[in-house]
Amino acid sequence: MMQQREVTDQDNTTWTCVQAYAGVDSQAAAEATERSATDEGAVPVVCTPSGGAQTVRLELQKDWLENLSDEELVAAIAAER
Repeated sequence: MMQQREVTDQDNTTWTCVQAYAGVDSQAAAEATERSATDEGAVPVVCTPSGGAQTVRLELQKDWLENLSDEELVAAIAAER
């Protein structure tokens, strides 16, 4: 089961964020996740807005699902748009 988070920004756009490769259950995906994690422990996260606008790619800490606040996630998305 791929874990995801939804947050709504100040423009009332709902963003669905998932860690890249997280939904693929294979050795290759596990290796891709390991390789894509930076030295600081960041992982690639893709956020897709409601309404089909441009997706946003973020680099977030591995524990972003549990420990990043909604406000921090919205700010990270806004900074990359």
